[in-house]
Amino acid sequence: MVVESPKPFPNMEVPTEDEYLYCIRCGACLYTCPTYRETVRETDSPRGRIFLARKLLDGSEEITPNLIEQMYRCLACGACNVACAVGNKPADIALQLRWLAQQVEPAGWKEVVFHKTLTRPGLMEAGTVPLRLYQLLGFRTVANALRITSLLPRQLRDMERQLPGIPARTARSQIAEVTPAMGEHRARVGFFLGCAQNLLFTEGSKATVRVLARNGNQVITPRSAQCCGMPAIGYGDWDALRAFARHNIELFEKLDVDFIVTDCATCGSSLKEYGHYLAGDPVWAERAADFSARVKDISEYLSSLELVKPAGRIKARVTYHDPCHLVRAQEVRDQPRQLLQMIEGLELVEMNEADWCCGSAGTQIITHYETSMGVLDKKMANVAATEPDYVASGCPGCQMQLTLGCKRSGIQADIVHPVQLLDRAYQDEQD
Repeated sequence: MVVESPKPFPNMEVPTEDEYLYCIRCGACLYTCPTYRETVRETDSPRGRIFLARKLLDGSEEITPNLIEQMYRCLACGACNVACAVGNKPADIALQLRWLAQQVEPAGWKEVVFHKTLTRPGLMEAGTVPLRLYQLLGFRTVANALRITSLLPRQLRDMERQLPGIPARTARSQIAEVTPAMGEHRARVGFFLGCAQNLLFTEGSKATVRVLARNGNQVITPRSAQCCGMPAIGYGDWDALRAFARHNIELFEKLDVDFIVTDCATCGSSLKEYGHYLAGDPVWAERAADFSARVKDISEYLSSLELVKPAGRIKARVTYHDPCHLVRAQEVRDQPRQLLQMIEGLELVEMNEADWCCGSAGTQIITHYETSMGVLDKKMANVAATEPDYVASGCPGCQMQLTLGCKRSGIQADIVHPVQLLDRAYQDEQD
């Protein structure tokens, strides 16, 4: 009689064997991986991460700080998921092992950040007051004019340069809870206002609401939406993610909307996954699946409509960067380009490797600075070749990274959400 050895990590959520056993080590994933291309180390490759996961989950290895560090070095861009010849998803495995580590040894700081801070939009807004004062009182202008920021360590200097122009007021305080449709009423849509959009990219989200209304949509923007949950996914706290999901599902159910639209690629990616993460919950599974089915990225939703063609012109060159959470996680590639091509006078110039990660991945500039900047520099070489006036992208993390990239590379281009250019064309027709 053969007695099977007990599997490690009993009573915990772990990847199934089908998710990690069948890597054939063909190497198809290697070139697609930004971190492997940067370091050419096997442990920085999707194939290497699959190998480490297999060793851990069959009991050959233990959870060590070094092993988990390899999983956090992954940018979770998803390129390897697409490239794998046998259907493995190495990026998903890396995220699952972060969750496994959290189950084995919960981190106290995650309780503070994900369960107590990101659940309170007002608290997050209060936390950004020092940044607003830094901008509004002119300290930022003076610090940069006198090159005081150049005295900072490189990493801190680049973190400061990555910040967009910080708005005086948040989007939550400026966007009405109900924005009436203009012209023929088409739909009642709920607008999911993401944390970064609310705090830092106010103008982009105001433009989103205006464009939706201009095209016959009544827009409902609830004040009490919580974080989409992507930061919690990235740092392995799926309990927090599920709590965010339940709150947001219940909130939007009460609004009785036809669609749920977001202008943040990261938010859209996680909102569309609520059905997956709550699939085993008998109370929430069906509600989560219905919620996720109604989520649309703003470019995806607008492209499904017969849009009012803007009469305004923008004579400029624009190149487009595909956010990983949009192009691969949501398979939204053509729609943002279609919106840009609607605008008279605007020349869309495709960059090489437009769908390659920019190196942001949320907080990589903080946690893995050198790798993040190496990936960014490759991206900016491709941006520079297009000689753009604008670089468009639908993800706040990407927009911040591209802002820094332009400053590091000396590229004189504005970083915008595609919908901002469409909104500008609508605004210009009224002048």
